[in-house]
Amino acid sequence: MNLIKPKKLNLGDKIRIIALSGPVDMDKINQAKIYFENKGYKVELGSHITDEYNYLAGSDENRLADLHEAFSDKDTKAIICARGGYGALKLVDKIDYKLLEENPKIFCGYSDISVLNTMILKHSNLITYSGPMAQSDFGNEIDEFTESEFFKTLTSVCTILKPNNPKIYNDGNAEGIIFGGNLASIVSLCGRDFTPNTDFIFFTEDLNEPVYKIDRYFTQLLAQEGFKTRLKAIILGDFLDIDNNKYFDSFFENLAIELNIPIISGYPISHSKLKATIPCGAFCKLQNTELELTEYLA
Repeated sequence: MNLIKPKKLNLGDKIRIIALSGPVDMDKINQAKIYFENKGYKVELGSHITDEYNYLAGSDENRLADLHEAFSDKDTKAIICARGGYGALKLVDKIDYKLLEENPKIFCGYSDISVLNTMILKHSNLITYSGPMAQSDFGNEIDEFTESEFFKTLTSVCTILKPNNPKIYNDGNAEGIIFGGNLASIVSLCGRDFTPNTDFIFFTEDLNEPVYKIDRYFTQLLAQEGFKTRLKAIILGDFLDIDNNKYFDSFFENLAIELNIPIISGYPISHSKLKATIPCGAFCKLQNTELELTEYLA
């Protein structure tokens, strides 16, 4: 893949916060705005960020307009999503991917935003970022690790990701581009063209999902054209509030035997306050459980 790298984030750059999924808490959005301004950045909010329509942050048309406006604005250098929830999937067939490709910039979010990270990577050839969001992270007292990793990743050309208390279902080394995100969100793309057309390392996390659903999700992914043949390793973050740890371990032990690739858990990829910022599309080397991520910023 001939991927496009957005430019590094510099002090004084303009950050735009937009809501592409669920409706937002404006008190927390304004706290996030103040946070970034105090760090030395200019901040602009999406034109429709206060919109609400049932469980969405406004209509599909207005959420899409904010996405296109953010990428079209020459002064905006980074786009931070407000929150997850649901709604990103409704936009993927309507996005002007050529517009995004021609106006590359940092685009960051996790959870439901994994859908957009994945589709922008695939169809705009633009490296995106799985990382903290305005409402859930910067609108509260942000975790020190999360804050440090966010700025380190967006201002340097190499980052190292290590697991905490790793569980190795199958060890080994691997390399390829890294992509992934929230498991249930990624699986919602099945039936669309979203799998990278080169070797990749897949990272994922989730919460409140019983093990049988995690099994089902991976079964769906592995049946997706090109997924199984290009998959070189699986990196697991937190799977919060699962129903049965024994079943969970058994599933990944068996999957490791079936695929014969490295599968390792314990990485700080999560819906919790502690989370890494991962450049989706970066070149990744997995060695002795350590991930080296490079080639993701211009």
